[in-house]
Amino acid sequence: MKSTTPMYKLCVVLQSNLIYFRDAKLQYHRVNQAYKMLVQLTRPRKILYLPHHFSENLEDLLNHLPEDGQIVACVSSLEQHHLWKESSLEKKIHTKVGSIEDILKKLAASGEQYDMVFIDATEENPINYYNLIMNSNMLKMDGVICVQNVSANETGSQEHINDEIGLRSEEMTDVINVDTRVEQVALPVKGVIVTKRLPVSHINDTMKGVADDDVFRGFKGRSILDRLRLDGKVAYVTGGGQGIGRAFAHALGEAGAKVAVIDMVLEKAEAVANELGLKGIHSVAMTADISKEEDVKRVVDTIVANWKKIDIACNNAGINMNSASEDTTLEEWDKTFSVNLRGLFMCCQAAGRIMLSQGYGKIINTASMASLIVPHPQKQLAYNTSKAGVVKLTQTLGTEWIDRGVRVNCISPGIVDTPLIHSEALKPLVTRWLADIPAGRLAQVTDLQAAVVYLASEASDYMTGHNLVIEGGQSLW
Repeated sequence: MKSTTPMYKLCVVLQSNLIYFRDAKLQYHRVNQAYKMLVQLTRPRKILYLPHHFSENLEDLLNHLPEDGQIVACVSSLEQHHLWKESSLEKKIHTKVGSIEDILKKLAASGEQYDMVFIDATEENPINYYNLIMNSNMLKMDGVICVQNVSANETGSQEHINDEIGLRSEEMTDVINVDTRVEQVALPVKGVIVTKRLPVSHINDTMKGVADDDVFRGFKGRSILDRLRLDGKVAYVTGGGQGIGRAFAHALGEAGAKVAVIDMVLEKAEAVANELGLKGIHSVAMTADISKEEDVKRVVDTIVANWKKIDIACNNAGINMNSASEDTTLEEWDKTFSVNLRGLFMCCQAAGRIMLSQGYGKIINTASMASLIVPHPQKQLAYNTSKAGVVKLTQTLGTEWIDRGVRVNCISPGIVDTPLIHSEALKPLVTRWLADIPAGRLAQVTDLQAAVVYLASEASDYMTGHNLVIEGGQSLW
């Protein structure tokens, strides 16, 4: 019969092999995709890679690390390292040559820690590697271990295993399953388990002699980094369309808050809101002149109508009109104070009323180093005086409202590097400023972002009426 001909049998074998290789390739692709997604989610900076053989997934990992990220790869010979020579990825990979166990002992002795570790369950001593990493605290508190080529046998029976590699894989799986220090999940790809150290709130077996308090377990069971999160919070940023306000909007959004970007120019607010949207941050663009009471009321009412509350009020909008004191007009004085102090007060009051009714809220005002010293050689009487007023307003509201759950603080930046000050006309002025700054450089808007997140978070709940100065030491000279 046709089905028994040699040619037909050969075709069946070839077809079976093609299906196998197609499935293997698909499986390999899925593993790589899973690893890439894991790296993107956990954002590791240091990875320890123990499998002896480099693979495509290593190159994918290198591509998805941040600029300052690195992979420490243990290899049996330098020949494998040559794969990366003169590659754009070479600076991110550091090879250690020799026995993996010896390398691990040296890394542990030097106090090295990693965000992510890759172990191959079929290597010679995978259990030793795993125990050394866990017992030496080489895995960071929130780090993960990816164990490749683990056994798919869920019954624990080893009857089907007839080779040494299979037994290693099975034993490695058993070790992970009984380790009470970690939780693990099998990825929906063949032979991969991801393990993560359990949070201290789940630790009970090794608590003997440990002070079981908020310092150990975290306040309300949350680590300090968790307490800096702003998930579920609603924030607004005035002057959010550019400069410091734009940086604040991004920082608050990245920490988890919904952000209303408020600016006098709607197009600028929309551009920042679009940037936030590209990051997956829920945001809205609004226009307002904060020197107008009706505009302040409108944006506050709109935010509450749409998002039901305001948790974080970032009052950042301000203006500066330089002039010598003898030449400062009342119009310039009034305009400066109308925005920098009167407008800021109206924002504090409108948002504060909402927060007082909620029983909780954070108000963060942008003051200036000019509230502490008289910056020179520029002349800016109205600006300096208005920013000093911002600090005193912050201190007063901070003491009045803290017992009702509302904290009010301010940030005083130094001179911030902007495209405007890089003009030839201002070059001598910048040189003079730099001579007055111990840090030897101007502030970047990114230097201010962590401060606004801290003041917006529950981690700063005991701080109120404070002027947080970030100026590279300029006010000290």
